[in-house]
Amino acid sequence: MIGLTASALFALLGLVSLVWTPYPIAGIDIGQRFVGITAEHWLGTDNLGRDMVSLLMAGTLTSFVVAALAVAIGAGIGVPMGLLAAAWGGPVEWLVLRVSDFVFAFPAVIVAILITTLIGPGATNAIIAIGIFNIPVFARVARGGALSIATLDFVAAGRLAGLGNSAIAYRHLLPNILGLLIVQGTIQLSLGILAEAGLSYIALGTQPPATSLGLMLRDAQGVFLIHPWLSLLPGITIVLIVIGLNIAGDGLRDAIDPRLRREQSNVIA
Repeated sequence: MIGLTASALFALLGLVSLVWTPYPIAGIDIGQRFVGITAEHWLGTDNLGRDMVSLLMAGTLTSFVVAALAVAIGAGIGVPMGLLAAAWGGPVEWLVLRVSDFVFAFPAVIVAILITTLIGPGATNAIIAIGIFNIPVFARVARGGALSIATLDFVAAGRLAGLGNSAIAYRHLLPNILGLLIVQGTIQLSLGILAEAGLSYIALGTQPPATSLGLMLRDAQGVFLIHPWLSLLPGITIVLIVIGLNIAGDGLRDAIDPRLRREQSNVIA
């Protein structure tokens, strides 16, 4: 609950920026550069005189949107691949596993950097790059979860009733691994936020005049020794969001997996 609450608060903060921020995001005021905490600017201003609270709100929204869309791409393509691999087996399963192995052979950040370098920087391309890496992750998770269920009696009964492999996958396997996919989605969401921050930091992600937490870090690096709070604010925000999502993922796994609940009950007993 702590992780979910923290993550929800940051997500809500980002959503509020769609309709209201204390100051305009692109409101440059050189005369107000590096202002500390005041009644007008609750967390000060940056090197262009922009309000830090407003930037944090908008940056959080961008980071969440990029990560969430990347997870949607990964799950939307990877889950059907994993289900078909588990249901059909043979060449289909071999092909899915080999594609996954190929993508996993390269670090996620390197893959994202390569893709955004080839197709150009920008939030949209960052979504595509992170989403491509998420595909084999969800494919592997879906396949593994489906295989653990495929040998159960109700699946065999479905086959005896005349259901084909695809029908078995979507009518019996998918509903029973949704909990596992939700947990994995939470973990990938936190990794997506980190990846977006990294890409924006090296100028391959979100581009001005839009903002993101990674872009705020990049803009503040030149004045870190003089005005460290400009880097600490987005950095701490990223840390809190990622920790919150990971704690939430662990809690969801414990709540959804009946085996873990039984083990915890035995330990308490």
